[in-house]
Amino acid sequence: MSRFFTPTLAALEPYTPGEQLAVPGLVKLNANENPYPPAPGVAAAVAGTIEGLRLYSDLTEAKLTAAIAARCGVPPQWVLCGNGSDENLLLAIRAFCDQNTPLAFADITYSFHPVLCNLLGVPAHVLPLREDFTLDTAAYDALGETIVLANPNAPTSLLTPVGAIERIVQRNPDHPVIVDEAYVDFAGPGASCLPLVAKYENLMVVRTFSKSRSLAGARLGFCVAQPGLIADMNRVKFSYSPYNINSMSEAAGAAAMADEAYFQKTVAAICRTRAETTAGLRQRGFTVLDSATNFVFAAHPQHEAAALCGALRQQNVLVRHFTAPRIQNWLRVTIGTPAQMQRFFAALDAAMG
Repeated sequence: MSRFFTPTLAALEPYTPGEQLAVPGLVKLNANENPYPPAPGVAAAVAGTIEGLRLYSDLTEAKLTAAIAARCGVPPQWVLCGNGSDENLLLAIRAFCDQNTPLAFADITYSFHPVLCNLLGVPAHVLPLREDFTLDTAAYDALGETIVLANPNAPTSLLTPVGAIERIVQRNPDHPVIVDEAYVDFAGPGASCLPLVAKYENLMVVRTFSKSRSLAGARLGFCVAQPGLIADMNRVKFSYSPYNINSMSEAAGAAAMADEAYFQKTVAAICRTRAETTAGLRQRGFTVLDSATNFVFAAHPQHEAAALCGALRQQNVLVRHFTAPRIQNWLRVTIGTPAQMQRFFAALDAAMG
């Protein structure tokens, strides 16, 4: 860092994303991206914005907000779009946490949470998952803190039932509970907390277009909450980045949200391949958690995860390995197309000898 960098951020450890390599023939299973292209109407929708790019984008993202609201069954005033769901998380933490109001989250979860706490000067209250990586819901009773829960969780891939999440919301009525549902579309019916938003003024549900809508490169997300919370976040948004969604991303998101048939088709395909991948790994002796996401979390009793990750990389197959103590022998493998997963298993078999 330079001598001009502010001392208050000197110890900041940035978020570490999965490798982004441009290698011919690469099988990229390390960033939980969707292996299928965006909905067919997205390209035309984006092309239609070109003439208007000389103008600023819509501050309210009215078309996209309307499409999201219709899909989620809420009024448009209950929706706030973000530059990826990461921005929605940042806006929420900035709005609802400070030096005297910590953010509570699990010890094994989305690693952007502690990064945002460090960046924004918010104390982090880290609560361990149970030994089996499930959420210890009782630990969140009456915390007196803002809470963020990734559900399904990453990197563990596990889903906490809606009833258990509702109990946490009920036990913390005076503080927001943020439920990050980046992967919930792969979890099946009844997995989302969206139906609870109308019931609880302190509940916020965060979603992304990066996973089930195949728009990771568009940087687009949204959150749904009652108008009071949305107004608070908009106050933060308009204080630092009022034009946070560009016109092309808004058009892409609205088109993707409108094509329900394509969405259902690609999600179903990923879930089928996930089941086949889980079975294949278990046949090879891996412990694989029951995934509710577009990836699997797996460990082998005789093979170190770091060594397997490196051996796969040498064969142009990327998976994700984390070094945190509790999960250092686990691999996170994104679900690709059937052909990509065949390449993965061939490389894995070679790596395992």
